[in-house]
Amino acid sequence: MRQLETEIEIAASPEKIWAILTDFPAMPTWNPFIRAIRGRPVEGERLEVLLAPAGQSPMRFRPVLLVVVPARELRWRGRLGVPGLFDGEHVLRLDAISPDHTRFSHSETFSGLLVPLIMRGAMRAATRAGFIAMNAALKVKAESDLPQRRSATND
Repeated sequence: MRQLETEIEIAASPEKIWAILTDFPAMPTWNPFIRAIRGRPVEGERLEVLLAPAGQSPMRFRPVLLVVVPARELRWRGRLGVPGLFDGEHVLRLDAISPDHTRFSHSETFSGLLVPLIMRGAMRAATRAGFIAMNAALKVKAESDLPQRRSATND
């Protein structure tokens, strides 16, 4: 079993970030790693996901949503072929630091017979880089989509 974990602090509420993460049709407009998701953010739903790790061939798979807790956690499990060959449990987690600051944790736990062959070297580095790129893009999107503050003026 191997695990990748990344996190980033974002100056936005968990609700704001959740709205971005679950707006699946808009994902290709901002996300450099998860290029597309089709389906609904509902537990038990089978999604169609297109991942594009930098420097690697894009991968299309059909994970099942295991956990959907609004403004808190989105978790799915995908597999390559039959169970136990190459399985991945992907977790997107939101933890409120304050009402307008969130810690976004992005991780995946890989298990199965092929993990030592697939999740090493360039593929492991590309997947980690993809997580980091997605985290950074999410931060930019969430923070730039915040309403503009009006400056106080005396008229």
